[in-house]
Amino acid sequence: MTLIVKNKETLIIDGFKFRCSIGKNGFVKKKIEGDKKTPIGTFNIGNLFYRGDRNKKPNTKIECVKITRNMGWCDDPNDKRNYNKFLKNKKKIKCEKLYRKDNKYDFFIPITYNTKKIILGKGSAIFIHLTHNYKSTLGCVAISKKDMIILLKLINKKTKIKIF
Repeated sequence: MTLIVKNKETLIIDGFKFRCSIGKNGFVKKKIEGDKKTPIGTFNIGNLFYRGDRNKKPNTKIECVKITRNMGWCDDPNDKRNYNKFLKNKKKIKCEKLYRKDNKYDFFIPITYNTKKIILGKGSAIFIHLTHNYKSTLGCVAISKKDMIILLKLINKKTKIKIF
């Protein structure tokens, strides 16, 4: 099963079409940290991260991780040890906060871009996350909460995402 991001407004899976938004500066083959572009390619997806204080655990076949205040995702290209990694204790480490005041990360799924042989500065924290207004992202793919709930019922740990 593959999620397909066909253009800057459409995510498709199993005949379902969802409205989405992508990076402000479109798609790119060679992503650079901070370029506001969504990477092109076929990638695996990670676990679902969710805010348990705002939502109940959704019905899904992928593993779920409850987000707590001390969680982050390192986006510092100068941090060789932690770059583009999920962190449970983010003290003194530059990172994207996962416990946010807005609702973007109430549900999110990491896209396994630049996660195996990590290249510093190639891009980090590329997620499928929530949006309520479909404004462009910093490089992620964003969908509505209603659509995310449907998507979570359809996907499994073998699901891939193809962005082109």
